[in-house]
Amino acid sequence: MNHIKKIISILSPLTLLFIWELLARTGIIDTRLLSSPSLVLKAFIPLLLSGDLLYNTWISVQRVLWGFIAGSVPGILLGISMGLSPIVRSIFEPLLSATYPIPKLALMPLILLVFGLGETSKIFTIAIGVFYLVVINTMAGVLNIDKIYLDVATNFGAGRKNFYLTVALPGALPMIFAGLKLGMGMALILIVAAEMSAAKAGVGWMIWRAYDMFDIEQMFVALITLSVLGYIFSLLLDFLEARVLPWKQKT
Repeated sequence: MNHIKKIISILSPLTLLFIWELLARTGIIDTRLLSSPSLVLKAFIPLLLSGDLLYNTWISVQRVLWGFIAGSVPGILLGISMGLSPIVRSIFEPLLSATYPIPKLALMPLILLVFGLGETSKIFTIAIGVFYLVVINTMAGVLNIDKIYLDVATNFGAGRKNFYLTVALPGALPMIFAGLKLGMGMALILIVAAEMSAAKAGVGWMIWRAYDMFDIEQMFVALITLSVLGYIFSLLLDFLEARVLPWKQKT
């Protein structure tokens, strides 16, 4: 069964590429606007050999990772605190509910005014998007822990540190990882917007530069690179989850 799943996971994107190429060659889609896999491949090889693609990818990966860490760590800590303490939840939940619907892209002008045009503004843009998803999922994970575990910890005189490390954190881990996976997806979305302003490198910068130059093939190379990064990060989080939560059954 696992072999069949692996084969299907490989055939699925290949089938999509085949259909895309077929539509392009038969003239059903306009290659001037949507290009084709063969044309994208021709543009990909020079970008790869010149080192431009690897350099820009590495710049974006660094920004995504720093933003992801900066958003997920406080998100986990605050989420656990909100789940354990009704007082903390009463303080922060209205603020989160009020600010979460604000589009993160709408905050870009304010972020640029506060942090400037350097790396900090780009990292903060990613971090704020990751933070909300992680804190909400973490709080939900703690609130869903069976009350009997909390009662047992209380009866044994567990301190605040023990509540965090031996009850709340392990019990909320499945939801925490769900939030981390959503947060990583958000980070890859926001990196394009973050690199739109005053960036001189990055995959997002490649997309905007290709758009300005109407270089459709290079734009698709950058977009596919982002999708590959998303897949790799997803695999890494799945691998980490399997090590941290060995009891969780995969379907």
